[in-house]
Amino acid sequence: MQTKIIAGPCVIESAELLDTVARKLVDINDRLAVDIIFKASFDKANRTSISSFRGPGIDKGLQMLSDIKSRYGLKILTDIHESWQAEPTGEVVDVIQIPAFLCRQTDLLVAAAKTGKTVNIKKAQFLSGLDMRYPVEKAKDSGASDVWLTERGNIYGYNNLVVDFRNIPDMLNIVPTVIMDCTHSVQRPGGAGGKTGGDRQYVPMMAMAAKAFGANGWFFEVHPDPDKGLSDAANMLRLDDLEDVVKQLVSRQ
Repeated sequence: MQTKIIAGPCVIESAELLDTVARKLVDINDRLAVDIIFKASFDKANRTSISSFRGPGIDKGLQMLSDIKSRYGLKILTDIHESWQAEPTGEVVDVIQIPAFLCRQTDLLVAAAKTGKTVNIKKAQFLSGLDMRYPVEKAKDSGASDVWLTERGNIYGYNNLVVDFRNIPDMLNIVPTVIMDCTHSVQRPGGAGGKTGGDRQYVPMMAMAAKAFGANGWFFEVHPDPDKGLSDAANMLRLDDLEDVVKQLVSRQ
């Protein structure tokens, strides 16, 4: 099975940002013979504060993602938050992602499955890996032929996440593809005064630890200047650091 690598900015901030990231991903693909999937959200509907930046919305956002796909030949992943978004999103992207907090929403899973696209379901912060058999059943029973699961940590206390890496082999017993979300797993949710904090220095370690537990995919939110990012600034990986992390992962297969 080919290693899955997903990377891109947390949210669509501008066409210029998407181009900058896409060019870098194409360069990494060429040098390392990998196939990175481009990720960006058209709407961050789950921000901590109502005043936080959410993105350009579905119409403009999907057009911008379609432009990236046609211009650079990259596969595209984005997330949806409401059932009606599945059909138009499926016309553009290769992978539809279900956010962690919404992974038990039956109508959302059913709508994503009916598009015929790969469905990547992020494990909720309040569920175990074993619990994810039920969201997978919902998607498969609704027609999804390719379902991935993503580990992103659990909440055991206030404003922090802990990763139980045993969830990875548990989920590999449910589906063949398990992704490690290396950047969201270092979040400190709501822990930065109305926004989410994080510890990006631990991102490479999260990636390697997940590899040791059998993960066969990795998810990195990246930005050329993360501290100026409009969402998840504290835990996004610097774009220029991505290649070294990917190189370590693929060299140890």
